Amino acid sequence: MPELWAGTDAGKAEHHCTVIDADGERRLSRRVANDESALLELIGDVLALGEGEPVTWAIDLNAGGAALMIALLTDNGQHVLYIPGRTVHHASGSYRGDGKSDAKDAFVIADQARMRRDLQSMHRGDELAVDLRILTSRRLDLAADRTRAINRMRAQMLEYFPALERAFEYATSKASLVLLSGYQTPAALRRIGRNRLAAWLKSRKVRNSQRVADTAIEAAEAQHTAVAGEKLAATMVAKLAREVMALDEEIAETDALIEGRFRDHPHAEVILSMPGLGPLLGAEFIAYTGGDMGVFGSSDRLAGVAGLAPMPKDSGRISGNMRRPRRYCRRLNVMWALIRDGRTFEISAPQPAAAAA
Repeated sequence: MPELWAGTDAGKAEHHCTVIDADGERRLSRRVANDESALLELIGDVLALGEGEPVTWAIDLNAGGAALMIALLTDNGQHVLYIPGRTVHHASGSYRGDGKSDAKDAFVIADQARMRRDLQSMHRGDELAVDLRILTSRRLDLAADRTRAINRMRAQMLEYFPALERAFEYATSKASLVLLSGYQTPAALRRIGRNRLAAWLKSRKVRNSQRVADTAIEAAEAQHTAVAGEKLAATMVAKLAREVMALDEEIAETDALIEGRFRDHPHAEVILSMPGLGPLLGAEFIAYTGGDMGVFGSSDRLAGVAGLAPMPKDSGRISGNMRRPRRYCRRLNVMWALIRDGRTFEISAPQPAAAAA
């Protein structure tokens, strides 16, 4: 029997698996539930179809809904390749048929695995790297929630109290959030007065409480008109201010968890010794790479994966400043620091920090 390639188009509830032989002929095409028993049955059927010959598996996700299937395949000693969804999308245009379906995508994945030799092998991530991926993803979500809450709070304040909205930098000033949790309108600030407000802030451990009180009272004195809807808007602002402070506490707790887990990693000291890398950025690096630099093979390969390879200025190519998400740029900074430092592949295997440095 010929060697077989099994391509899987992964989904949340179901996967579609297509198996082809060396001639590109379909030997099996099946939709299977994302359930352990169903996946084990599929793996058994595919291996039986191979009759002892090797089967190469390929999948278009490396986490999320595909995590269970990847774990089952690697636990059963199967060779698994990762094909990014973007690669599948571009490759599918060269295959017959205009329609997009899970079955077609699964066939494209299998066929690309059959023809290409530059695909990255997958392995089951170690517990620590997976923990760091979960924690860093959670922190990014919390930071995004915090930014959205601050933007909504400022937009709400702008409708009824613009002087106070521009008086503080709410993203970096905890004192301003404490202030808004208690007082949000010009009239309320004028009633409490400068000295009592400073005392109220000081009792809540606000730094420079007198200066914060002075700034707030100046904003209140600049507006004596009550805008329609002020009362409800002020209630919303107070709620959003408390939400931001709660998010700050959760972010601090998450940072402590990230640093604790990161320092348990055998390469933590080596990574921290590199300029510009702290516990958070180092944890993101381990989370994105699994902590095993050996899977990239070379620094050139790592640079290509990170998007740091030189971009040609040939006709038809977009060059120059491409806007990238902040999360992507952080990954680039990590990769660039490692490549620039010249010690990129000295951390591919566990070793004492002193020896690695």
